[in-house]
This record gives sequence, structure tokens and C-alpha cells, in this order.
Amino acid sequence: MTQFFKFEADFVESLRCVPMQVRFKLDTCGIKLKLTQWHRFNQGGRTALVEMPCQTESEIQAYREFLCCLVRERTGVEAKELDVDTRPLWNISDRLPTHLQEKAQTMGVTIAINQWAALTPLQRFALIKLSRPSHENNNFLPALQEFALV
Repeated sequence: MTQFFKFEADFVESLRCVPMQVRFKLDTCGIKLKLTQWHRFNQGGRTALVEMPCQTESEIQAYREFLCCLVRERTGVEAKELDVDTRPLWNISDRLPTHLQEKAQTMGVTIAINQWAALTPLQRFALIKLSRPSHENNNFLPALQEFALV
């Protein structure tokens, strides 16, 4: 799953920020990665995290082990583990998360259930992450536009 979104275009060549597809994999394998840790990885390590599969149980375990090793080697600390949600919001296609609806409404956008269901899990993940109150939200509207929701 090597997919970059247009709203990530300003950093995908250098991978100076963690792309959504890697953030998706981090949530899938249950590892917290800080941007400062990401910056300690060389281009090869970042590219590997983008390109490595992380869907089957064996792929998730291999991704997790590779990432934990990379964090340890590059930062000298152990990776922080997170609980893995067994039913994450981005896999629920028949109901929009409340905070996402509210964020969209502040921009005058209403997302219909059929539109939400038509998105890929990665697209839903991106919108959920970009709509969180703790996120700077700069790419929320560009993501809505890219996903043809506006």
C-alpha cells in the first residue's frame, strides 16, 4: 500500500513528515512514533516504513519488529507501544465519527453515509486524524476536496 495523498505533496519526496499511510500502519501495529524519532531515521528507513506491507498478522508483526528495531537503533530508546483498536473507526463505513461530522460542518460540508462508505479505509483514517481537535487541521479541507466530498 504505497499511496500518498495530494495534500501530502509538499513533503513526500523528502519524507520530512510521517505520511498518512505510515501513520495508518503505526495504528495497525500499535506503535507510537514521534516526529522527532522519524527525523532520526535515514531515508532508507523511512522508505522501508512506507513500502513494507502491514495488513496480515505476519506482516503486522514483521512491521512492528522492524519499526521497534529502527527506533532502538536510531534513538537509543524503546518504541512506545499503543493499544490496537480491534474495531477502528476507519473500518466502520456505516457511521461517521461525531468529531468528523462536527469538523466538516464548521466548513459548511455535510458528508453523507454513502460518501463515507465509498471511501477507502486509508481515506477514512486520514479524515479522522485530520479532524481531531488536537490536530492543526491544515489539510482537512484539502483532503475533503481530494476525496471529492466538497
